[in-house]
Amino acid sequence: MSIVLKNIDKKYGQQLVLDGISFEISKGEIVGFIGPNGAGKSTTMKIITGYMPPDSGEVYVNGLNAIDKSLEIRKIIGYLPESNPLYLEMYVREYLLYIAGIHGLKKQAKQLAEDIIERTGLAPESHKQIKALSKGFRQRVGLAQALIHDPEILILDEPTSGLDPNQIIEIRNLISELGKEKTIILSTHILQEVEAICDRVIIIHKGKIVADEPMGDQSGKRLEGKFRELTGAAGPKNK
Repeated sequence: MSIVLKNIDKKYGQQLVLDGISFEISKGEIVGFIGPNGAGKSTTMKIITGYMPPDSGEVYVNGLNAIDKSLEIRKIIGYLPESNPLYLEMYVREYLLYIAGIHGLKKQAKQLAEDIIERTGLAPESHKQIKALSKGFRQRVGLAQALIHDPEILILDEPTSGLDPNQIIEIRNLISELGKEKTIILSTHILQEVEAICDRVIIIHKGKIVADEPMGDQSGKRLEGKFRELTGAAGPKNK
């Protein structure tokens, strides 16, 4: 298994954010982790990546304990957090060279940066400072930094946030392509996003896993109904 969570609990103060959640994700899966805002998606992702410890439970990534081996785990994970923290004063290419250096890839940094700029569609904006970019292109920079060290596992928190419809399609296609060689978990509160690219869906609500199914015509309908029931959201239009 690439990712294993066992009975994870997490509180912020007195608020229980994760309540005994457990799931496993196998190598090569693209898994959609969905739920309404505040359901516990981002907290779960921070725990998987080792940026935040759980209060109780166990987390393993490629067999490594996420608490004891957090530095080793970060080497094999590419992480795009929801907040997408960037150094706004840096230029796009400069920033990606810097990130490659952090990963100990200084010798290959130039080629890695050029390759990932091309793959993520950043070439037209690569000469600009990050602060001059639109939100959509900043999101692409965040995705590029998550990919530059060629990680085995991708953790993407709202990866298409702020993108226009054409950009969303491009990023979805990129994620689908990456899923042929990597394990991917992406969080979103948009069910259509998951239907477009994921093999499997996990729904979290109020800190509990309430559904975990492979994607398919029938399961998609059940999951849509479950999601609408939990969130009161309108379902996707017929495609």
